[in-house]
Amino acid sequence: MSRNVFRTIFVVFFSFLMAGAVFAAPPVKIGALFSVSGPASFLGEPERNTAEMMVAEINKAGGIKGRKLELIVYDTQGDATKAKQGVNKLIKDDQVVAIIGPSTTGDSMAVITDVEKAEIPLVSCAAGIKITDPVKKWVFKTAQNDVLAVMKIYKNLQKQKISKVAILTVSDGFGSSGREQLKLQAKEFDINIISDETFGPKDTDMTVQLTKIRNSEAQAVICWGTNPGPAIVARNAKQLGIKIPLYMSHGVSSRKFIELAGEAAEGIMLPSGKVIVADQLSKSDPQKKALMNYVNKYKEKYKVEGDHFGGHAYDAVMLLKNAMEKGGFTPVAIRDQLEKTKKFAGIGGTFSYSPQDHAGLSSDAFVLVKVEKGDWKLVK
Repeated sequence: MSRNVFRTIFVVFFSFLMAGAVFAAPPVKIGALFSVSGPASFLGEPERNTAEMMVAEINKAGGIKGRKLELIVYDTQGDATKAKQGVNKLIKDDQVVAIIGPSTTGDSMAVITDVEKAEIPLVSCAAGIKITDPVKKWVFKTAQNDVLAVMKIYKNLQKQKISKVAILTVSDGFGSSGREQLKLQAKEFDINIISDETFGPKDTDMTVQLTKIRNSEAQAVICWGTNPGPAIVARNAKQLGIKIPLYMSHGVSSRKFIELAGEAAEGIMLPSGKVIVADQLSKSDPQKKALMNYVNKYKEKYKVEGDHFGGHAYDAVMLLKNAMEKGGFTPVAIRDQLEKTKKFAGIGGTFSYSPQDHAGLSSDAFVLVKVEKGDWKLVK
């Protein structure tokens, strides 16, 4: 056997060995904390479903740099204590390199100290501005900030020459953050908050608060919360014969709200990510391709439409994938690449992170939608 033939055989054999080594590489463990059950399941279930769908798709295509992903999900049930228990399992027992979630602002705030101490990147799926403001080194988010949602509502009120509003907010992390932004931005938009009411996360009747609002000089009502509370507010407002415009927050941006509120949902407006009106967007919209791809895949697999909340998990998975492809599989490499992300067109918007901004979205991440004939309609 000639030396050249031997060398060729050796190279081929070595290549097979290397391919086998890559194939045999252990999976990359990613953790996830979602409110799969409990009051916030309308957030966590589509997030869990979406994350599993996207990880399976990535693995089917060969993984990332030849390595498969392993997704480890814990259900927080919307409970901050369970979120802390889950994050510590992911960090200490499962030894994940990154974490997606939690679903709610309260759960996200509860785990920040844990991920910061462990130096594990967290990509939250919750909206509260305080999750990333001020910036925390290891914490990012995909859900649009409530500051942007408030801005969207106030701009619409300005167009309608409405200056007197009543606000009705839930007394949890999401509601408190929204209430703070509603009050902070009011002066900038010449809005006068003449009624400031709250309700508890487990309250089942808001007629007392709404009666006060009905008897005020309010020209519109802004309700800030997540289901089922806002749906109860919508039904109570209809029962009381309240005719002034009713706005909701992006916290109810899914078909579940329409199902819960029924006929009372008709005419309600709210800021939302574009996914629930993806088919109504212009062809030139930079997000439309990704949005329609997600909506169709989710519907094919789960027989229901992909929504605003599942989109947060889609973005988190794809942002981590992008970071691993450009960097590596260590927590430090992932964190550093996340922070360098620019113009990443996702479901919630086009993300551009920086050392000064771990939320990554601008006001164009939101559109205003309205319930018409039991479905979402883009307000242009």
